Amino acid sequence: MREAGDSSGQPMNRRTLLTQSTALGLSAALSALPKLRAADKAANKLKVAVVALGRGMGHVQALLTLPDVEIAYLAETDSARLDKGLKVVADKQASSCQGVRDFRKILEDKTIDAVFIATPNFWHTPMAILALQAGKNVYVEKPGSQNPGEAEALVAAMKKSGKLVQMGNQRRTWMKEAIAALHGGAIGETRFARGMYYNSRKEVGQLALPPSADLDWNMWQGPVTDDAKHDMKKFAHYDWHWLWHWGNGELGNNGIHTLDIMRWGLKGEYPLKVTYNGGRYFYRDEQETPDTGTAVYDFGHAGCEWLQSSCHPRAAEKPLGEVMFYGDNGTMAISRDSWTIHDPKGKEISKGKGAGGGDPAHMGNFLDAIRGKGTLNSPIDEGQKSTMMCHLGNIAYRTNTVVRCDPKTGKMINNPEGEKLWKRSAYREGWGI
Repeated sequence: MREAGDSSGQPMNRRTLLTQSTALGLSAALSALPKLRAADKAANKLKVAVVALGRGMGHVQALLTLPDVEIAYLAETDSARLDKGLKVVADKQASSCQGVRDFRKILEDKTIDAVFIATPNFWHTPMAILALQAGKNVYVEKPGSQNPGEAEALVAAMKKSGKLVQMGNQRRTWMKEAIAALHGGAIGETRFARGMYYNSRKEVGQLALPPSADLDWNMWQGPVTDDAKHDMKKFAHYDWHWLWHWGNGELGNNGIHTLDIMRWGLKGEYPLKVTYNGGRYFYRDEQETPDTGTAVYDFGHAGCEWLQSSCHPRAAEKPLGEVMFYGDNGTMAISRDSWTIHDPKGKEISKGKGAGGGDPAHMGNFLDAIRGKGTLNSPIDEGQKSTMMCHLGNIAYRTNTVVRCDPKTGKMINNPEGEKLWKRSAYREGWGI
């Protein structure tokens, strides 16, 4: 019997058969690679929306630098801001981006993977909850809630939805290496921390960031009831921060950044005791929140303080960093992604620098977590523990009391005046949470 042959008439033995089969298999595999890569790229591509284009323009600029992201929508109540944002996206993104005045249109689109919320604080929780209910992942700017009741509601909504929620406190990404060094014993046992915020703010209600004439005030106000004491047209787009009905003062505006790092570094959950003393010292205007003050937090095993000077830069003081930690073996000062360590006598003995990466790094972490390629650096349940420090500090200031808390839950103990400020008494019809 003759051996089977190939097309050339040569006999085909087992070695020939295996060689040709392997070659054919490799050829098929190689030809399939482009399709597999395309499928993988498509699976990684996320469609997102950005809501509110003040701080939100930072979101837009960051997202445009990240791979496999399409900004499908921008939402903004101010037409001038919306037009500017759409132009920025059109200049850098091949696919079209739709602009809307009512963010709820975004939630109807089932192809949207994530919503980035950069609205005023009073919108953070109501909008995030609506997005979660619509099946979207959420990136929400700090502080994420305007009062303790909203903080609780947002965390509960996240857990119920099964979706991811990242808070926009970027230092959780920028300072990872520094905190790892601290927790690794860089200064021994850490006993105390100090953070600060200095600025040169002026009088409020001067329309430093004036809105467009056609701003949709109904949508801008959203869930918040009318404020009989103030004409809000004087306080958009920024000075709403300094009115208690709308904002959280400097503690919730910028204090959240360093409070979060201090709590993280100290391995604290909720404080046992909180005070916040200060006042509106620099101007006589409609601002209700303090421009100068000190908030102090006692965790039992350690403590921290936050120093505020919103209307005086204190330029002569030159702090060592944004945040300082004090331990048995020295001091660690951290600024963004860099740190220095000083011995107990004040001599610098070492320094370090992390990966940094700005807004794209923190937002990229969120997007990678959606893709299943990592975990969130600032999940909302962890972020809201730090935001609660802002809320508790503001309650201490407004009630002129020492706020005492259950360190496991953050609930206040024996503070009836404070309980009145725990949540809003009412929301506008149709916007309740």
